[in-house]
Amino acid sequence: MHCGVLPHRDRHLLLFERWLADWLDVIEDPGQSQLLQRFATWQLLRKLRATAAKRPLGPGAVKTARAGLTPAAVFLTWSDARGRALSECTQADLDAWFAEDAISRRITTGFLRWCMDHHVMPRLKIPVIRTENPAPISQHGRITLIRRVLTSDDLPQAERVAAALVLLYAQPIRRLVRLTVHDVLADGPQAFLRLGDPPTPVPGPFAGLLQDYVRTGRPNRPGGTMPTSDWLFPGRRAGQPMDPATLGRRLSAAGIPTLHGRTAALRQLVLQAPPSVVAGMLGYHTVHAEALAAEAGSTWKKYAPGDHTR
Repeated sequence: MHCGVLPHRDRHLLLFERWLADWLDVIEDPGQSQLLQRFATWQLLRKLRATAAKRPLGPGAVKTARAGLTPAAVFLTWSDARGRALSECTQADLDAWFAEDAISRRITTGFLRWCMDHHVMPRLKIPVIRTENPAPISQHGRITLIRRVLTSDDLPQAERVAAALVLLYAQPIRRLVRLTVHDVLADGPQAFLRLGDPPTPVPGPFAGLLQDYVRTGRPNRPGGTMPTSDWLFPGRRAGQPMDPATLGRRLSAAGIPTLHGRTAALRQLVLQAPPSVVAGMLGYHTVHAEALAAEAGSTWKKYAPGDHTR
């Protein structure tokens, strides 16, 4: 037993818990405060704690949790102003709530479903809110961007490496900032990236850029302000990686469409190899990769193993 050693607590989880206590204190209606505390404890905090037990939370997870709470408080105030208790809410009330601003109010869906599941309000139909997302970039556009980040010197090296990880390996920003220099593996002339299991081979043009960045290109290289940090994308705070929002803004400013570039990369990869193999190597869930493969028109499920030369 190690006396005097405190158990690890996730920094972002602690910040959310402190924010939650302060936020609930300013809600004047005791009934609303109690209900929101129940929702935060049994829905939001439960999920955050489960995630923190598996991996460090990012600021995005806490931001999403806050975003699920504040509109819920607005809905309760709005309902009270109509003279309607939550237990008496009708379909007409719910339709009116979404009719005023459907896009911004769709974030209250999680709170409303929780209230219905826990019999706080009647079982009603939540309006379906459709939003059209731009299509993933074309394969030609993806290849053009890959060529640019691998050969052009007009971008900082960190942006070039991050963009290549998005466009080649379909990695989300939140996962990029958790990579360390130890996830870049070298086996003679061949380099590998530990994104999943097994490690993923790194093609020649990118291998040189990546290894050079690890040796000399990071902002905390030897002689810098944080020479001991192992993060592939170190942040300004000692011992912490770069904030995902910061890296996302830098890539956006560099003209890299991270979301649609990542989707395009994953779609292309599941067309070139079995989705389960791609999912394992890139750290994706197999179900997600299979669904995307079906959407992209993959035929791997219909492929029969064996000798096809006869």
